Amino acid sequence: MPLLDTFVTQGEEALMAAFMADGYVVRPVANLEGLHILRAEVVCAACRHLGLPPVDEPGTFLNQMHARLEVAELNDLRLAIYNHMNAQSWFRPTYYSFAKPYLDILVGNELAMQNRINLSIQMAGDTSSLLAAHVDAFSGETPFQAVQWLPLVDVFETKAMFLLPPAKNREVIPRLRDIMEIGGGEAVFDAIRDDIIWVPVPYGHVLIFSPNLLHGNVVNGTGTTRWSMNTRFTG
Repeated sequence: MPLLDTFVTQGEEALMAAFMADGYVVRPVANLEGLHILRAEVVCAACRHLGLPPVDEPGTFLNQMHARLEVAELNDLRLAIYNHMNAQSWFRPTYYSFAKPYLDILVGNELAMQNRINLSIQMAGDTSSLLAAHVDAFSGETPFQAVQWLPLVDVFETKAMFLLPPAKNREVIPRLRDIMEIGGGEAVFDAIRDDIIWVPVPYGHVLIFSPNLLHGNVVNGTGTTRWSMNTRFTG
């Protein structure tokens, strides 16, 4: 190995620069085999809950969940899978492994990880699973953290999550209280709708973002169901 005059590589510098500029990065998972196994376990848990036989195409099964499940049954399924996955001793370490090389650079390698990993299922056309534009720190979370957001299927357009870019976020945050008082969460979205970006994340990739940016989702109009997991990391 040659002599070095920096503590980070060019790739690590590029990662940090992208995160600081955009407030997020999308990168390939660092443990793709582990992701395939994790997704297969989610599908098995879903099949057990629904009384279905094993499936050969996990991606198709997850994408088409809205065709076999009523919205009223969705939360029972979500909680069954959430509880099953979080009871597995390998779940949190494996989930961390997907983004470890990136988190170690962006947040640090001495981390506190959320105790449980969240599961979100947003079926096509479902109006009951919406997450209004919000900033996590305004709900009591520390601002000194990053979110690891992992889709189990390809996400794009309204199937993805939206973020407000940092420059626009800095403009809106000082006015957020006034906007909320005028019209609540709907008024917040109206104030930012022209500036938000939808972050496409193909299966096999992970999104790491700053929850200090306004973010949320809208009705999934893509005709397929979104499955995603998320958890927070702080130094």
